[in-house]
Amino acid sequence: MDRNHVTKELYNDNECSLSMKPSFRFLPNIAIADVAFEARAPTLNELFEIAAQAAFEVMAKTSTIKPTITKELSLTASTLENLLYDFLSEIIFLKDTESLVFCEAKVAVKEGKDFTLKATLKGDAIDHERQELGNDVKAVTMHMFEVKKEKDAWKARVVLDI
Repeated sequence: MDRNHVTKELYNDNECSLSMKPSFRFLPNIAIADVAFEARAPTLNELFEIAAQAAFEVMAKTSTIKPTITKELSLTASTLENLLYDFLSEIIFLKDTESLVFCEAKVAVKEGKDFTLKATLKGDAIDHERQELGNDVKAVTMHMFEVKKEKDAWKARVVLDI
């Protein structure tokens, strides 16, 4: 699979495929033993969703994952960077502790005294026979990590330790 640029479409109820304006692209030659990606989206909610999608694609080909299990997440952090970092870390934690891989994320981020996130993840238990698994992501790193608002879009850069 060519992971230099992937743009996906909005989810439908029957499968985990996307076709949307938010996009992500893998960044080659950023780190030797890591996978880096940049995500862009018009809204903060979509940025978190597409960043999750990029992480999902590193771990498994999402078209081979059936959305049979739903996980609800609630997180709070003092900064957007910490919130995205914690969100992606939680996805990795669920893979490691519950043997789950995901194909869909719906996210709502709110700003108040702190930043809060409510997310619904859909996926399935890891199945080596049915799913096309990718890299075993160990952690999100702080190397080059950023979340920022540009002219008319949000942007995130993430490096995953594999």
